[in-house]
Amino acid sequence: MYRRKFLFVSALTALMVIGFMATSLTSYFVAQDSLSRNISEQMLPLTSDNIYSEIQRDLLRPILISSVMATDTFVRDWALNGEADDERIIAYLREIQQQYQTITAFYVSDESRRYYHPSGVLRTVSPDEPGDEWYFRVRNMRAPFEVNVDTDTADRSRVSIFINYRVVDYNNNYIGATGVGLSVEAVTQLIETYQERYNRSIFFVDRQGNVTLTGRGFDQAMRLQDQDSLGQLATQILSTPSAAINFSDSQGNRVYMNSRLVPEFDWYLIVEQNSSTSSQQLDNTLLLNLGLSLAIMVLVLIIAHFTLRSYQRRLEDMATRDRLTGVANRHLFEMIFDHVTKNNQRYARPIALIGIDIDHFKRINDTHGHQAGDLVLQAVANAILQHTRDSDTLCRWGGEEFVLLLDNCTSEAAMQRAEIIRNGVKAQVVAFGRAQLTVTLSLGVTTYHQGEALDALVARADTALYQAKEEGRDRSVLAG
Repeated sequence: MYRRKFLFVSALTALMVIGFMATSLTSYFVAQDSLSRNISEQMLPLTSDNIYSEIQRDLLRPILISSVMATDTFVRDWALNGEADDERIIAYLREIQQQYQTITAFYVSDESRRYYHPSGVLRTVSPDEPGDEWYFRVRNMRAPFEVNVDTDTADRSRVSIFINYRVVDYNNNYIGATGVGLSVEAVTQLIETYQERYNRSIFFVDRQGNVTLTGRGFDQAMRLQDQDSLGQLATQILSTPSAAINFSDSQGNRVYMNSRLVPEFDWYLIVEQNSSTSSQQLDNTLLLNLGLSLAIMVLVLIIAHFTLRSYQRRLEDMATRDRLTGVANRHLFEMIFDHVTKNNQRYARPIALIGIDIDHFKRINDTHGHQAGDLVLQAVANAILQHTRDSDTLCRWGGEEFVLLLDNCTSEAAMQRAEIIRNGVKAQVVAFGRAQLTVTLSLGVTTYHQGEALDALVARADTALYQAKEEGRDRSVLAG
């Protein structure tokens, strides 16, 4: 017996080691293979799309502000009436700047070419001035507005993002340009927010490959062509609206890069991810899986050891069947009940119990003797078994009382089963010598409550059974 137990435990250990190792290593290599495809084909493009959508959303507010300014009747009427009283438009721009917390607000008149600012009239724009090229570009474009990154006219040391909006009169004739400015620092903070959220490097480059906007701590003077191992790949990125590439850096790590052109800036949005972090996570996951597998294996072996020892002792100490009827005895029934209820914790389903008692059984013993009583008990047990399923468990609970456990059975189905059993036993005739013996049953039906002990369940079934007897016997009663 002990040798068989040792062989069983050894075989179980070997199977678990092989199974856990094969599963963990297979999962590791499959994950490594799919990681590269997921990053380049799904994760980075999705991140790029999300960031692009958020940039558009973040730019929507200043665009709406500029749109309101361009269609404001005050601005148009003031310009059409000869730009009388400069303080009126200056006060208007100052109010826009303060109300919407922009770094600047402006209006440039096409009639006078004067550049109005919250601080006053800054200058007169000229086609011969390189810094004024933006205005004449807006004057000739068809789109209602543009997003432009340029030096601030009011502060040449500051680079800002401007929303330049065309202003037209009531006959759709161009009369000037207006809009607001955003701080590049604010956009830099947005980029840093994106980097923290998506855990990837994010920056913008212009069509020449110069890094134009990025988060803090990034070498903004660097060109895309100067990055490790990029070289000719930079040309591929800058010549297509979108690209997905991967390359090895100087440390041998795989780097995945996704680019897309942002038309509002005429810049490329670059999202970059180094695979070293993901690979390290995979390695850590493999070690964690192996550790968990080892812990589970040890736990299973301990449980198997104590379970085998426990069942071995219990099987040696008890018989599992009632000798007279052949059905389960109480000890076996308790084990089956414990097994069924534990499974029920994982896969919830209804469980029912029927308490069964032979009516006037003592009268049979007193009239015909105990041998006749034993014969009746056997016949009743056989009749009950004929009307039960393979998954049901019948137990001789004591004397002339039986209990029937029905797994995956509702109270309505249990009542139907009880009536079938009652009618089947009632129709049965037991021959004892010249006597033809017939018996009836009283049955109490109840259902299992999650976490309930067997004694409480049987007690509730007994209550319903006693009610059946008090109401005249030969009937089934469902516990309330």
